[in-house]
Amino acid sequence: MKVEAFQIAEEIDLKKFRADYTTLPLISNSSELLYQHGENEFFYLLSYGVVAFAGIEDLEASTLLKFIRTYAKDHVKEDYREDVAVNIKPESGVIFDYTSITVPELSPNGLRLIMLNISQSVALDYYEALSDEILKNTKKMTRQLEQTGRLRGSQKELLQFIGKTLSIKNSIIDDLYIFDAPDSVWENELLGRIDDAIKRTLDLRMRYRDIDYKLKIVHENLTVFTDLMQNRESTRLEWIVIILIMIEVVHLFWK
Repeated sequence: MKVEAFQIAEEIDLKKFRADYTTLPLISNSSELLYQHGENEFFYLLSYGVVAFAGIEDLEASTLLKFIRTYAKDHVKEDYREDVAVNIKPESGVIFDYTSITVPELSPNGLRLIMLNISQSVALDYYEALSDEILKNTKKMTRQLEQTGRLRGSQKELLQFIGKTLSIKNSIIDDLYIFDAPDSVWENELLGRIDDAIKRTLDLRMRYRDIDYKLKIVHENLTVFTDLMQNRESTRLEWIVIILIMIEVVHLFWK
């Protein structure tokens, strides 16, 4: 069975999708929906814009993706995807590499866990690209400050930039089970081994820390930029007050 995940948007309206889609989900909460599409066929929707398929042929998956995109917000144009082959061997342990995972048995919860971690890996690729772009823009602003001694742009633009940085960090913290795990993992030893094997092989925790480190660098720089921008605004207001006072003095003198 092939499991593949796609980052299609920044958000999927799960509540509306569940209301419109006639089949009842196997798993449903505010952050995820898991459906059985046919015999040994499943698809999985996550609120942070990722869709995963298991056992579904490419043509059918493409049709479903097109339908699911109508419930997505802020579509992602770049191609972020990942796939893995799932093999079931009753006498084996949990064996995972970058292209396949072998398990002794596979329950719906086990499949959901595999789909969840592959989806998180795709989401981390997306967040990493966003954090790289933000870090690149921050370095550009730093070079401007070094070369010209001042920052270009308005305070509003800087605040929007800060907001985007915080939004990425909050999305990672709120949406992903990078350090925690679903409740089912703590109740089942096999699920725990599957979860741990995937997280270690895909370096989910290390990749998260790398993104977090980049965003901290950005945050430290933006704190300095904000202070400089506020000082610039304060100086501008002081000059406005001085000019108004001078105008008033001149006006009184000529009266």
